Amino acid sequence: MAKKVLVTGGAGYIGSHTCVSLLEAGYEAVVVDDLRNSDKEALNRVEELTGKKVDFYQFDVCDEAKLDKVFSEHKINSIIHFAGLKAVGESVEKPLEYYDNNINSTLALCRMMLKHKVKNLIFSSSATVYDQKNEVPLSEEGTLGCSNPYGWTKLMCEQILRDLTHAHKELSVVLLRYFNPIGAHESGIIGEDPTGIPNNLLPYITQTALGRREQLTVHGNDYDTPDGTGVRDYIHVVDLANGHVKALQYADSRTGSDAINLGTGKGYSVLDIVKAFEEVNGVKVPYVIGPRRAGDLATVYAAPQKAKEVLGWEAEKGIEDMCRDAWRWQKKNPQGYRNS
Repeated sequence: MAKKVLVTGGAGYIGSHTCVSLLEAGYEAVVVDDLRNSDKEALNRVEELTGKKVDFYQFDVCDEAKLDKVFSEHKINSIIHFAGLKAVGESVEKPLEYYDNNINSTLALCRMMLKHKVKNLIFSSSATVYDQKNEVPLSEEGTLGCSNPYGWTKLMCEQILRDLTHAHKELSVVLLRYFNPIGAHESGIIGEDPTGIPNNLLPYITQTALGRREQLTVHGNDYDTPDGTGVRDYIHVVDLANGHVKALQYADSRTGSDAINLGTGKGYSVLDIVKAFEEVNGVKVPYVIGPRRAGDLATVYAAPQKAKEVLGWEAEKGIEDMCRDAWRWQKKNPQGYRNS
């Protein structure tokens, strides 16, 4: 019988792509999502893409009574925990909301794991858990420490999960630290659909290319980088999704907790991305240079070797794929999921 995976936040950008990878790998997916930053249409399209059904429940993962019911109705084998608030800037303005939601949802899942004897959990962590003083590339052995409440919620959840596996030796937790996911499924059927003004670079580029936004603002061009703009490790969302399937297989074969970077190990500047996007898609992206954003670093990219050694995973898609797939999704869905 196929193993059932509970995917919290499964209707979101990374969650929906991971559901496709799971279903294609022969798993069954049960999704809990309150749709605060996502759309049920994403899951309809996951079903359309894979020809398989997704069991969906709409509620906040902090709601333990409803969570308990889901665990009682399904024989859950593993959990992938994406659900949470995720905007760095907003976390500075609303720290209590972030601590409340991100930590309590994780605690609720931990209690359910123990109650329903679920052994494996894959946690959606972030490169924001690394202290700014680390040298790049960032390796899993780097010093941990955060510069915003969002990052702290991720690091605190990592600690909670480490302590849990220490107390309960049968459990297996993989802490996946992502870098910058971009792109979309190559079908153009699912992709990134931020509500309001995008926080991330690529949706801002695609919406500007489409004419939904007047121009892209590049935050700072006076960093110590080749062209003065910030350098980041961009990873195709489908590569990232496949990394979760590999992490599930890894969790199945061991106990304890392990932190693993998911990145490409290559850094691209903001203007590199703009240029690549224009060249691959034959469209112009008007941009202006604005002031730096508080808390932004010059250069951040991953040391990705551990994922290759431990998970047998590495990123396969390049920057051209990321730009081409993001544009295909945006052109097919000019208003995101609200088209349908």
